[in-house]
Amino acid sequence: DVTEMEEKEAQAKQEEQIMKEQELSNLLHEKRYLKALGLAISLDRPHTVLMVVKAILKEPDGRRHLEENLVRLRKDQKEAVLAFLVTWNTNSRNCHEAQAVMETLLRHEAPDSLLQFSGIKSAVESLLPYT
Repeated sequence: DVTEMEEKEAQAKQEEQIMKEQELSNLLHEKRYLKALGLAISLDRPHTVLMVVKAILKEPDGRRHLEENLVRLRKDQKEAVLAFLVTWNTNSRNCHEAQAVMETLLRHEAPDSLLQFSGIKSAVESLLPYT
């Protein structure tokens, strides 16, 4: 019977999830945005990534800080943020943050590099009507 082992694995995953959420909360409180962005992306939490972006933009000179943090993300993280911002852009409450992130990506990524992103074609098609 593997039921007990599966329950222990599920409990361990749940505990790990709680620890990561606590760490994310601490990072936001300490204004360590790069690590917070990375953790929120790894947890696949678009809304949390949006909250981190909003927190960065509320800072004095927020655009520059957003730029500094986004540029330092790995390619796969940038791809995830691009996918998230497509959804954010469809809502008028979040479109300004989506546009700020998109502007940074377009400004700092070479066109050839952007073409290598997975899902770039569908992202552009989805962004055009709202941009």
